[in-house]
Amino acid sequence: MIDNAIFEGRKVAFQTLGCKLNFAETSIIGRRLLERGFREVKNGESADVCVINTCSVTEVADRKDRQAIKQMISKHPGAFVVVVGCYAQLKPSDIASIEGVDLVLGMQHKYDVDNIIEQIAKRAEGPKILRSERDDIDSFAPFCTQGGRTRFFLKVQDGCDYFCSYCTVPIARGKSRNASVAETVAQARLAAAEGAKEIVIAGVNIGDFGKTTGETFFDLVKELDKVDGVERYRISSIEPNLLVDEIIEFTAKSKKFVPHFHIPLQSGSNDVLELMKRRYKRELFAEKVSKIKSLMPDAFIGVDVIVGTNGETKEFFEDTSAFLKNLDVSQLHVFSYSERPNTQALMIGNRVSVAEKRLRSERLHELSEQKRVGFYESQIGTEHVVLWEDKKKGGVMHGFTENYVRVETAYRKELVNELTKVELQGFSADGMSLEVKIL
Repeated sequence: MIDNAIFEGRKVAFQTLGCKLNFAETSIIGRRLLERGFREVKNGESADVCVINTCSVTEVADRKDRQAIKQMISKHPGAFVVVVGCYAQLKPSDIASIEGVDLVLGMQHKYDVDNIIEQIAKRAEGPKILRSERDDIDSFAPFCTQGGRTRFFLKVQDGCDYFCSYCTVPIARGKSRNASVAETVAQARLAAAEGAKEIVIAGVNIGDFGKTTGETFFDLVKELDKVDGVERYRISSIEPNLLVDEIIEFTAKSKKFVPHFHIPLQSGSNDVLELMKRRYKRELFAEKVSKIKSLMPDAFIGVDVIVGTNGETKEFFEDTSAFLKNLDVSQLHVFSYSERPNTQALMIGNRVSVAEKRLRSERLHELSEQKRVGFYESQIGTEHVVLWEDKKKGGVMHGFTENYVRVETAYRKELVNELTKVELQGFSADGMSLEVKIL
């Protein structure tokens, strides 16, 4: 029997590190705790329970995790401290050794925080670890959460079976898995009833959706497009080999799926792609970009790139740089390679120095800014529809057009979570947005 009385009035604090998916998952954990009687701490209050959701994509991320855990323990003395997320799955013993940590939950158990706390006597036996091996991680339930943002995030898939040589995500997140199309679409309908205007389709490898149910991601896209009340869908990061032409063509015709794509390239050198064990060559990537632009000339295309991987010679990097320079994309998301335990990349020679990684990163960041500015300039004078965010800074508010141009205008509360037609004008003072004329 669930005993909510033991939690009534207890205070909980959350700390989330890493990707947007982590923030969405923290929101679900928070919802469960609040339903059990907890309330979130206010400024200056000390929590009874702290939940830290961690990332482990790089060594820097691990270091930030440890700092965040220690800061939460210091800020909330005496609190029951729970650590979840990728770092908890990969290095549970390291976390459990931190004084003040009470519970470490791997991927299989992260959503059971409330039930597990109820069963464990505080600090009766020191830190406890609940962690399953990768092949035993099979729990999954779709959800759609706002998580304090205007846009909702619909988690459609978790895990990854790709095992790229540099990446620990398949180890941390487990096997690729999903619910059925019908169960997933039901979550979108619930979000629509809560007032969702825009939904971001999220997951670890969303193009792999359907692997556990005999369906496809395209099947899901077609059914989501039918949900009444939702005005927009954005497809988050999707592998180029899984971005089938049918999805691109459907998006071009859809009134709900917006012309915004985020596609991981990782390297523009076929030699490096082979070392990374990626499942495509750069020619396929170029074909996908060309296909998108031929059908949606104003589409925003964001691209992930990693610099300084083991084996990336100067010649290979120059090959990547030249390929990206000629690629009709809107922005680059540049990451410096970090060696991760238990990955195949550790066996690859020709390490790149930290200084060289920094130089390569700076060059691609500069190229990214050139592309972003050029794309924004191409949109000045055009008309679009903006969904406004609920944040006020310096008297202005921001929003995004359907093709992901960041815009700003003077703050008006009545615009929050509203879709308005605008004409895009010149750059804002900081150059990061376009100003608009509301039509």
